[in-house]
Amino acid sequence: MHFYAVVALSAFLLFLVQPLIAKQILPWFGGSSAVWTTCMLFFQGALLLGYAYADIAPRKLGAKRQPQLHIVFALIALLTLPILAPESWKPAGGEEPISRILLLLSVTIGLPYVLLSTTSPLIQSYFARLRPGQDPYRLFALSNAASLAALVAYPVAIEPYVGTRMQAWGWSTLFALFVLLLGALAWRVSRAQSPAGESVAVAGSTGEANSIGSPELKKQLRWIALSAAGSMLLLAVSNHITQNVASVPLLWILPLTLYLLTFILTFDGTGWYKRAGYAGPFLVLVSGMCFLLLNKDFQFDLVVQTSVFCVGLFVVCMVCHGELVLAKPAPEHLTRFYLLVSIGGALGALVVSVLAPLLFATYVETALALLVAALLFVPIAQAAHPFLQWVAVALAIGVVGTAGWYVREEHKNAVEVTRNFYGVLKVKSYDEPGSDGYLVRLVHGAILHGEQYPHEKWRREPTTYYTPTSGFGRAVNLQRENAPLTLNTQRIGMIGLGVGTVAAWCRAGDVCRIYEINAEVERLARKHFTYLTDSKGKVDVILGDARLSLEREASNQFTVLAVDAFSGDSIPMHLITQEAVRVFMNQVSSGGIVAYHVSNRFLDLPPVLAEIAAKENLAGVVIEDPAQTDNALHSSSTWVLLARNADTLKGIGDAGKPLQRSVGAPLWTDDFNNLLSVVKWKH
Repeated sequence: MHFYAVVALSAFLLFLVQPLIAKQILPWFGGSSAVWTTCMLFFQGALLLGYAYADIAPRKLGAKRQPQLHIVFALIALLTLPILAPESWKPAGGEEPISRILLLLSVTIGLPYVLLSTTSPLIQSYFARLRPGQDPYRLFALSNAASLAALVAYPVAIEPYVGTRMQAWGWSTLFALFVLLLGALAWRVSRAQSPAGESVAVAGSTGEANSIGSPELKKQLRWIALSAAGSMLLLAVSNHITQNVASVPLLWILPLTLYLLTFILTFDGTGWYKRAGYAGPFLVLVSGMCFLLLNKDFQFDLVVQTSVFCVGLFVVCMVCHGELVLAKPAPEHLTRFYLLVSIGGALGALVVSVLAPLLFATYVETALALLVAALLFVPIAQAAHPFLQWVAVALAIGVVGTAGWYVREEHKNAVEVTRNFYGVLKVKSYDEPGSDGYLVRLVHGAILHGEQYPHEKWRREPTTYYTPTSGFGRAVNLQRENAPLTLNTQRIGMIGLGVGTVAAWCRAGDVCRIYEINAEVERLARKHFTYLTDSKGKVDVILGDARLSLEREASNQFTVLAVDAFSGDSIPMHLITQEAVRVFMNQVSSGGIVAYHVSNRFLDLPPVLAEIAAKENLAGVVIEDPAQTDNALHSSSTWVLLARNADTLKGIGDAGKPLQRSVGAPLWTDDFNNLLSVVKWKH
């Protein structure tokens, strides 16, 4: 029972810490979904280190000294507690995010995570040595079951009720208990002897497990490839889903839960995986995922996208991991087996997290992961039925065609396509250059980030969400009307540059200060749009996270501060907490206005701001600005305006509706925020 308790607790902690630590650091790096992908790269890399240690240390140190060294390792890991991300690691602005996130995670959870990573393969090797004739691979299934329990518990029982800081302390307490259990088991193992004269073959095992010889190189490479395919598709599907809603643990956890479930079922040893049974679903679902990559009708259908891609991920991973089980080695080689599987997982994460943003201008890694899986499926299909081999070959060719067509569509009407840590940016043009209908747009993923008509007739006119009837336009005009004649200048702050449309509102003598986390957005705004250069006022662009920048600046500097960061797919939740609103209100004058642009397909954000406004004693109105069919410059928008007193907002008139609190609406703070409560499941 001691073996089972240590393995289960270690796996539970290993996967509980993933959403926990990612949520801690997410606000520091703009709330991007790429933060989770980078975290997954770290987790896979740390897992690889743990498995390498579990493979090498017992062979080099022997059956007695290795457990003793492990006790020392565990005690050192205790010194890093609690797992609270150091404030000193907050970025100042402009730093390269991937390396900083990896270093931050190494400092915060590096040693505990590697220690936990060693547990499953190492304890299985202890188990195989001390209990010959029993199947140690069942412990791997238990490990994944405990991991699954952690992932399910986090969004359901932990995140909605426990603050982030308390989560970290609770995890640290459980880790200390784990170290005690592990230390006792390691000491017991170091003093135990393997039963003499007994074979360590696994009872009832299949495939290579009955062979004592070392697995051949071809089979070891296949282990790596099968593991890499599953890991690539896991991260690619996670990216695909989180880009359409938000970077929150719930939507990270769903694909990871299904991924783990496939490990549980395949390694359980009860025959959950049958080649013939999964061949058909594999072909259908890979084809379905390819279809959704190309079909625009279902692009924003959350139910269809999530269902098809998550079920597809499950089936593909069942095939990959089921084939791993059919080729698993004898127990004396199990640490090497897990090491190579972890190498494959790390390689898959590396491709999606690092190489794809460097090599591809658009998100083609989903198609790439499907292609790798389809190619690996060809011999599997042949083994299931000779005819299926050719169907599998046709599927692989179809995936290549999907990738090519997807790239073609992404570049349609594109003047420039670029990609970095924060996503894919496309500058698109429509109509003939020089005509008064010529339009240039900046699109981030599938979200419009701004547009301009470059013709002299329109180039200085604000467009989209910043027209005079928008919440932002009304706030600026109201402040102009209320300003004394001698001080009729505006200091406008803007979080989110877009194409620089806000600069069109700056008159001579006005100051416009724009905060933007993505340097590539500024480059494109200056290269392809003229709002920044045409502005009659003084315009400054400050790179870095807006909230961190504002916390370092003088207070009371703006008449209007607009926060436009929530219409996109991955919202920065740290900009819509009670503490964030307090920071922003501190940055506006006594009669100033903080304007939140909250137009979003999937999230109902006004109730969140209503709750914060009530707690902070602020007045608020909601301005719904519907589309105007006769005005090409205009886009529909929803804005929430906040002020210190109701008199400031009186001039809005009937255009503004009172900001109403909703029964059961959450109070979002830096320590506690839960996206589930504001998701529009029907939209």
